[in-house]
Amino acid sequence: MRATIMYKAGDVRIETIPDAELIEPTDAVIRVSRACICGSDLWPYKLLEPAAGGRPMGHEAIGVVDGVGAGVRRFKRGDLVVMPFAYSDGTCEFCHEGLQTACAHGGYFGVGVVGGAQAEAVRVPLADGTLYKLPVREDDALIPSLLTLSDVMGTGHHAALTARVGRGKKVAVIGDGAVGLCGIIAAKRLGAEQIIILGHHPDRIALALEFGATGVVTERGEAAVDQVRKLCGGTGVHSVLECVGTEESMRTAILIARPGAAVGRVGVPHYQGTPASQQAFYANISVGGGPAPVRAYIETLLPDILEGRIQPGRVFDRTIPLDEVPDGYRAMNEREALKIMVAP
Repeated sequence: MRATIMYKAGDVRIETIPDAELIEPTDAVIRVSRACICGSDLWPYKLLEPAAGGRPMGHEAIGVVDGVGAGVRRFKRGDLVVMPFAYSDGTCEFCHEGLQTACAHGGYFGVGVVGGAQAEAVRVPLADGTLYKLPVREDDALIPSLLTLSDVMGTGHHAALTARVGRGKKVAVIGDGAVGLCGIIAAKRLGAEQIIILGHHPDRIALALEFGATGVVTERGEAAVDQVRKLCGGTGVHSVLECVGTEESMRTAILIARPGAAVGRVGVPHYQGTPASQQAFYANISVGGGPAPVRAYIETLLPDILEGRIQPGRVFDRTIPLDEVPDGYRAMNEREALKIMVAP
């Protein structure tokens, strides 16, 4: 089968590798209908050191079950399923607490011996606890939005929950990528009164406003802090969704938060110590978040997608075949595309 392999920063190839196959009784193999390139994939695209054998890429997918192990009970060949970016058994104490990304037996796609989803097929460990059957056909118009349940919509929702977004709250979203835009959807869905987007790409800002943002801040650093405070009456916001992961974005998140606020960080941190920790401490600002347990959120978010109340699939602005994935990485890295969907 064909799959995406990254060998070093900027070196992405489509190669023929051994077919995905069942290894454990709890495995399933899915034929990938739709995958995508994630903003988090751009970090190794910029920074990955040369790796012998390369690194399989992709952790978001919708696909059709092609085979199941003897221990799989919930799925059968032909089922259309969404695959969260992390696999989990669904039975350990952390899964029962809704934190599948901390599953005692779980892990992430594209890491170790588990392949990536930017491929024609992928093996899914712990299929019963990981996959979710979709009540639509493979060609349904809602597929782009349903694909966001594998990562970005669930991650935006996780940021909003961790930041304690609620009815009447003032919210800021740092980052105008797909996760930040889905965070706006999540904040509006949870009843936020004011939603400020911090970003500077005009096309993304336009989409943010359609999703429910009520204010825009294009400045960075101290100028951004001043502008956010001005927009929300000078005291700062109740909730901050930090969807970037840089030291500057985290510092901004803490400085725009009002005393007693919460910051939900879902951008993979590319810094060692949390910046502005003194300010956070003395203002009683809570900082939480991490890899989103998106498997826990599918049942909550799915009805809103099926009934048309939210349309997170609009973050996809380009669809490409598998052979064009290397150029897709380039396009996203150069901000020519917001989020790219892959049709193997």
